[in-house]
This record gives sequence, C-alpha cells and structure tokens, in this order.
Amino acid sequence: MKKRLSLFPLLLALAAPPVTAREADAAPPPSSGQAVTLPAAITTPFTGRFNGKTVRYDARVEPVDATGGDGQPSARLVAISYVAQKAKADRPVLFIFNGGPISPSHILHMGALGPKRVAVPDDIKAPPASFRLVDNPYTLLDVADLVFFDPAGTGFSRLAPGVDPQSQFGNVADSRQLASLVVEWTRAHGRTAAPLYLVGESYGTLRAPEAAQQLQALGVDVAGIVLLGQAVNIIEYAQRPGNIISYAVSMPTLAAIAWSHGKADARGRDFDRFMADVRDFSANIYLPVLFQGDTAPIDTRRAVAARLEEFTGLPADWYLANQLRITKVDYQRRLLPGQRLATNDARYAGPADGPDPFEIVPNSYAELFRHYLASDLRAGAVGDYVTQSPFRGGLNGWDWGPNKSPFGDWPYGRAISGLFDGNPDFRLFVANGWTDTQTTVGAMDYLLAQSGWPRARLRAATYPGGHMPYTIEASLKAFTDDVRAMVERKW
Repeated sequence: MKKRLSLFPLLLALAAPPVTAREADAAPPPSSGQAVTLPAAITTPFTGRFNGKTVRYDARVEPVDATGGDGQPSARLVAISYVAQKAKADRPVLFIFNGGPISPSHILHMGALGPKRVAVPDDIKAPPASFRLVDNPYTLLDVADLVFFDPAGTGFSRLAPGVDPQSQFGNVADSRQLASLVVEWTRAHGRTAAPLYLVGESYGTLRAPEAAQQLQALGVDVAGIVLLGQAVNIIEYAQRPGNIISYAVSMPTLAAIAWSHGKADARGRDFDRFMADVRDFSANIYLPVLFQGDTAPIDTRRAVAARLEEFTGLPADWYLANQLRITKVDYQRRLLPGQRLATNDARYAGPADGPDPFEIVPNSYAELFRHYLASDLRAGAVGDYVTQSPFRGGLNGWDWGPNKSPFGDWPYGRAISGLFDGNPDFRLFVANGWTDTQTTVGAMDYLLAQSGWPRARLRAATYPGGHMPYTIEASLKAFTDDVRAMVERKW
C-alpha cells in the first residue's frame, strides 16, 4: 500500500485573489425555491495552470436529460463540466460524484478536483473565516476533462414532472441516472471514443460499480474506477456486536487516531512502522483471539489487552472488562474525556455535548461553492443549488440492492469482478484516509485481500486525514498524483 506522509511544496498559484468563507457568507443567500431555469448551457472560457501545464478550457453548466428503466424521462440533470478547448475525441473524461445516498458533488468539486478549491489550513483549530477559495493546481485538467454529477434533487438537478422521488431512492435507480448522464454527455460532446473513469466517494463507491455495470450492459466500457472512502464491503465491517471482523478492521483507524492525539505508545517507531505493527497485530493476533472469545486463555487475553492499550491509548483493564473490543463510536467518546471526536476526520475534537467538530469544513465548502457558481461560472440566476440530500428515509428506507434476505449477497464487489472479467483494460484505484471512522483503512485492506481481483490492475493508497483526506494539501497532491498515474496508464 502506498503511504503519503511527507509535505509537498505548493505548486504555482494563479493570480486571482482568494475568497474567504466569511466573504462568501456575506453575499446574498441563494433562493430557497426549487425551480431551475437553464434552457441551455452556460459556457465560460478560462485558462489555468495544472500540474505545471497551461490549459485553456471551458466551464459548462449544462442540462442533460436522464431516462429511467422504462425509457421514459426521469430527471433533468445539470452537470458542471470542464472541457479542454480543442480536446481530442480520445481525451479521457472523469465523471465525479459524492455519496449520500443522494448528495451533490460540491464536496469533491471544492475539495479536490475542481479548478478552484477551498484551502483548509493544516491547523485543525483554524476558524472557518480562514478557509479560502483558491486556484487548484492539483486538478487533473492537464490529462482529462471533468464532469461533476449531481443526482436529481441535489445541486441544480431535478426530477422530471410526475416522477415519484421514492422511485429514485435505491442503488439501481440512482446509478441509472449516472449511467444516463455518461451516455448522453459523451454523445453530445463527441466523446464516445474517450476512456471513461468514474470517481466516487463514500456512498458514491457503491454507485460507481453499479453504474459501470449498467454501462457495460449498454456496450459502454469504463476504463477505470476510483473509490475514495470505499463502502463496497460495508455489510462486512458494520459494527454489529457479534461481527468480530469489524473490530479487527477498525483497529488501524483507532490506532491512527490515537497517534494523531498523542495517545499511542510509539516506542520509538515512526508512523509507518507503528501502523505496520498495528495491521499485523489486527490480522494475525487480534482477530484470532476475538474468534476464540471467552475460550481464549486469560494470559492471552491480557497480552492482547496490553497491545490494545499500546495502540489505542485506552487502559488494558477496560478492554479486559469489555471482551477486548470497542466500537468506533464509543472510542470517539472515550479517548479524550469530556470531548467527542469527529466522525469524518477524528483528528478534530470538540465538546462532548457539542456538534460534530468537523462540520465546519463541509459547511464552508457549501458557502464558497455558491459564491463560485455566481462569480466564476455565471450561474447565480439558475436557481437554488441544493447541498442537502432529499432522502429522509433512514438507512432502512433506501433500496440497497436486490437481496433483501439476511442470507443475501450484497452485489457491489461482484459488480467490480464483472468489470475486471469483461474488460481486460479495466483499472481500479482504492484510497482511504487514516482517521476516517466511516470507511476505514482496515476495511479497505480486507476488501482487497478477499476480492480475487487481478493485482496488476489494482492499486490502493492511504493518506493522512479522514473521509475527506484532501483537506490536507499534501494528501490532496498525493491523491491527485495517484489518480493521474491511473489515467495516464502508468500501471
């Protein structure tokens, strides 16, 4: 696994003055209405410098009609795309989306892959007023065009008249919107010969394989998929009390969190060596002892509890009294007495009775993105860019797939296997942040170890940071460099 832990120099920034979250917040709020007025694309030319190369490109806010499984209109999607001027027909195209279920793409847009980004200070205690909208030299416009997908009900995208929103609240229907966008956008732009990549984050890592499978059935091959904060094997790492796998695969994340707060016992090791020891312990010692449960010899349990204290900073006696296990949620409350750790990125801590301390980051992204839409993309009059998910049904209200039985097999990994089998050129890149408690590094390790996927066409990486590791500039550069290597077929 790649590990990126060093700082990287800031690449050349362009001359546009930065905008702060406070300045964006002072702007008039967007309309609260749901209507969207966009009869035709809004196109704005730009010139930027990305990865050391000057690129002339057009930013387009453009409507794309999507169809449902019955062939009838299901949604009027609005995509934001960045297309190099005079681009060749075979220039790669990345379709980029966040998770939710059903949330817009402004987080990846503003955080990692758009030509502008929100610069979050490395000081995690910095106030939101210090977050700035700056040029993003790390985006992949030097090697590919970018299309950001907002599902219907988010961003500027809306359902077609008469379509029941509930009909779209499921993995298959939701992914069909993305597949429809890919087909219609590539056709409209003369890019049917271009290598196509899907870049999904969080729940988007479930959307990506399903959409790629639907495209494959239509004769459209996807060249590769990027899974950031993967949830493909989420059923296996959900922390039900008896699911011992979940405790073993969560241990590297808990140890990384302890390290970030100075609670781990480093014993002279650097972070890489420390985490290598944690991974080895989790797979080869911790998991077998969890399997033995109450039948494990007391001396063995004491030895494991001592290692757990070493790695996580909680007392060995506590582990002995609690079956050698702790949930991620409980750990977030116990590591720092009187405080809670953030779910997205547990480096962030706040009062135990306060809001999630990381929420200032996505909230600032939303504020600054609305400013960017109006000032740079000239889309302020289009309507309300919705940043909240329209889905309110809870986890049980979402149609996760065809297997409703407790004995069913969740299809996400199997879909990726089908992509590898059906396309000898298909590539997969999987990445995670160390301090992400939602989708953990250990779960990624477990997925890849059990997948049976061809290793030569697969890469994985871990970065400092959480569910959105790109809030750390060094991690952003590492992530975009890794995706760029995939697009350029360097492996």
